[in-house]
Amino acid sequence: MATLKDIARETGFSVTTVSRALNGYFDVSEGTRTKIEQTAKRLGYSPNIIARSLVTKQSKTIGFIVTDLKRESIKDNFMYETLCGVSDTLASTTYEFVVLSTSTAKQKNKTYRQICAERQLDGVVIQGLKIEDPYLIEAMDSDTPCVLIDIPIEGEKAAYVTSNQFESAKQAVKYLRRMGHEKIAYMNGSEHAHVSQIRKKAYEEALRETGVELDPALVVNGDFEEEMARRAALHLLLNRSDVSAFFCASDVMALGVMQAAKELGIQIPKDLSVIGFDNILLSRYITPKLTTISQQPYEMGSAAAEMLIQLIEGHDGERQIELKNELILRESTSNR
Repeated sequence: MATLKDIARETGFSVTTVSRALNGYFDVSEGTRTKIEQTAKRLGYSPNIIARSLVTKQSKTIGFIVTDLKRESIKDNFMYETLCGVSDTLASTTYEFVVLSTSTAKQKNKTYRQICAERQLDGVVIQGLKIEDPYLIEAMDSDTPCVLIDIPIEGEKAAYVTSNQFESAKQAVKYLRRMGHEKIAYMNGSEHAHVSQIRKKAYEEALRETGVELDPALVVNGDFEEEMARRAALHLLLNRSDVSAFFCASDVMALGVMQAAKELGIQIPKDLSVIGFDNILLSRYITPKLTTISQQPYEMGSAAAEMLIQLIEGHDGERQIELKNELILRESTSNR
């Protein structure tokens, strides 16, 4: 395996110059850096990450922390697309990244600071944290820069990326009202998830603004799981024959609602209109195709990676980014 001495011998530069060029120091000219990098590539040089981190005080490693990664996530490509956005953006940089799965229970056994120290993380992208998760508070106070996805909290070394959750959720409910629906049920996710709280507030405000009195009995919880949403929808539809529409806080839960309707002989959209949230891959292939709110998870991941690098390297830049969602009209909604 090639060493720094081999590259120095080939290029005629000192080992110190070679090391500084490969570690991104700014006192090396572009011509010198290019020659050294090309020689390193030709010789098959692979840097010693641990040794480099001791010199530069950076591991060039970014962590992607995701909460509650489970089998149910297979149906929901949101996290995967976010991950791809982070990966593709970092591919053109000197940073690498590792995926770390956690849960509320795990967070009580190992602190956020320990995770960052053990992995020598220069920064972290965090997705899926609940409001009561210990890591959320720890991340705000940590010296390790972080970017949160869909949790709008800022700190000295923290930023966030989200989408116009509130406005797009209101748009979906108001669309159902324009279609003549009055008894609109809401399938909520986890009550501890920030996005669930925002989408629920949007549902309530949309009803108020269109002259419909809120009925708490029409709000049920599916915890972002298809089976739980199916059971909750079954119970509601069996007891409330006046419900003509469902707005769901995720497409996965919308799938559960549609399955419940099928089991009860309720036709979609003739008898029941359904709108989801996320525009997952399955939403356009099921029958009927699901009307949903489309987010941009890939772009969110890419933006998060770019913001995190700015934080790590101490550059000025945006600390909050809000992307626009879009209501995608398909076959699961119709006039009352």
